[in-house]
Amino acid sequence: MGKEKNYESTVRACFVAYIVQAIVNNFAPLLFLTFKSEFGIPLSKITLLITINFLLQLMIDLVSPKFVDRIGYRASMVLAHFTAALGLVMLAVLPSAMPDAFAGILIAVMIYAVGGGLLEVVVSPVVEACPTKNKEMAMSLLHSFYCWGQVGVVLLSTVFFALFGTAHWRILAILWALVPALNLLAFLKVPMATLIEEGETPARFRDLAGNGLFWVFMVMMLCAGASEQTVSQWASAFAEEGLGVAKSVGDLLGPMLFAICMGTSRAVFGKFGDRMNLSRFMAGSAVLCVISYLLVGLSPSPVLAFAGCALCGLSVGIFWPGTFSLASAGIRNGGTLMFALFALAGDLGCSGGPTFAGAVASALGDDLQKGIFAGVVFPLVMLLALLLKKRKKS
Repeated sequence: MGKEKNYESTVRACFVAYIVQAIVNNFAPLLFLTFKSEFGIPLSKITLLITINFLLQLMIDLVSPKFVDRIGYRASMVLAHFTAALGLVMLAVLPSAMPDAFAGILIAVMIYAVGGGLLEVVVSPVVEACPTKNKEMAMSLLHSFYCWGQVGVVLLSTVFFALFGTAHWRILAILWALVPALNLLAFLKVPMATLIEEGETPARFRDLAGNGLFWVFMVMMLCAGASEQTVSQWASAFAEEGLGVAKSVGDLLGPMLFAICMGTSRAVFGKFGDRMNLSRFMAGSAVLCVISYLLVGLSPSPVLAFAGCALCGLSVGIFWPGTFSLASAGIRNGGTLMFALFALAGDLGCSGGPTFAGAVASALGDDLQKGIFAGVVFPLVMLLALLLKKRKKS
């Protein structure tokens, strides 16, 4: 019990690390219209920031296993928090200090994208390595903090802008930078464990690639990201259309309700997971996710379609952390490489799901509902993969 107690501070610091990731992913998009009006940057260039942030995080997913195992988890965590804090500070400083404001914003985004990508790879294995009970519950609770971070960033930033005006956005960027800066200090002190036991060697790509179960989990991660983002990306459009609210309100209401529902499902499993079977819980969630897609894609009522978006958030919550937990239990010595490849598959799903829905919608005369309906394939494949996992032996 004493040993377990020591690592509670590590787990708590990891919870905050996922809030840091939510800050670097969700703060800048709130400022897109401000960048347009203050610096005269066209929206076509501004949306490029999301693409670059995403691509850099994918690159980190690919290259990180090489150096994370070399420098260790503590140094990786400190580096991730340092670049996240530095990027947010640079976001406040560089656009006005450089001749080209867009170049300044781009440099800042690239710096904190390194931190965001590294956190995605390192946080889960650090929690998995901690000698605590009920790892499945800890993993689910951990991932709920990204959702609460997303809600917090949007809500608190909105309140700040309402009180002090968007002209003071630089001050808010510095304030958000304090979160990774303070958590960096925590990671200098908290105890750290390793995933691989002493004397054991971490799996190489060849080892993982030869394991059929690994590929089942890769498909599950792809479907987790795609099931989540295909609806999440369009939630604001449904809020605007279905509830008749202004676009600014729809942008807040849609993604925020989705994040609250997703965080709630993760927190519920984090609290009561010891009474549930994870594989069955995930299978039930996949069935619920299929129902949510049918609601969004087939409902004649925009309000019901919006309710389907919320239900989707509730159902997809367990997919990502649940797959991590099942893989950690099912594949021995997967190590940092396995978690990095899962992050890569998940990120590809996050990008590929909305792209697939958009392509189908475009081919069917810009019918967004039919595009999202086509995305029902992702929770269906997730369900099939869960059934296949039962038959596969590591």
